[in-house]
Amino acid sequence: MKITIQNQSFILHTSGALFWETKKWLLISDVHLGKVSHFRKHGVAIPQNAIEENFNKLTKVVEFFRPEKVFFLGDLFHSSKNYEWIFFEEWVNCCVSELVLIVGNHDIIDKKNYTDINISVLQFFEIDNFLLTHQPKEMKGWFNFAGHIHPGVILRGLGGQSLKLPCFYQKDNQMILPAFGEFTGQHIIESNQEDIIYAITKEEIVVVKKN
Repeated sequence: MKITIQNQSFILHTSGALFWETKKWLLISDVHLGKVSHFRKHGVAIPQNAIEENFNKLTKVVEFFRPEKVFFLGDLFHSSKNYEWIFFEEWVNCCVSELVLIVGNHDIIDKKNYTDINISVLQFFEIDNFLLTHQPKEMKGWFNFAGHIHPGVILRGLGGQSLKLPCFYQKDNQMILPAFGEFTGQHIIESNQEDIIYAITKEEIVVVKKN
């Protein structure tokens, strides 16, 4: 789905990524690489193929948009390095886009590990009255792209059935991206009337609430 914010063109993708068409930049939040291995190590029964699904998903969306830059809006890696880091290095070596990490609360791996594989590491990024952060931050005069809260929405049918879906959550001066990674969970949004929720299905983006 194509939308316009402050005269800039953006595309919301069913992967949970957002493509800044005007700049040819791709924004991705909360991938949480290493989380599957971390949980499996502690006895949580998560399918091993979820690791491969994360990297396949990253590859597909980057190949689809062919961005000049990819901005990871925090929580790229879930915690300390584990063997998924090897797969990540291989993925980075195959990626032709410039990679930038905006640090999130889970990004505890030493910055040098990223800079050694040519990934820039920043606390935030500002350009043209747009502010890229991990945790949502409202600043007068700036439009904020962020992640962190893993927004989700519940759709209810007439028969009482319900469906929980990830979503893009847009407020007046802010867009919160859904978590990109597998097994990341969702925080159900309690929105105001003026907010816009873009629910993500496997096939399309659906506007759930619009002012």
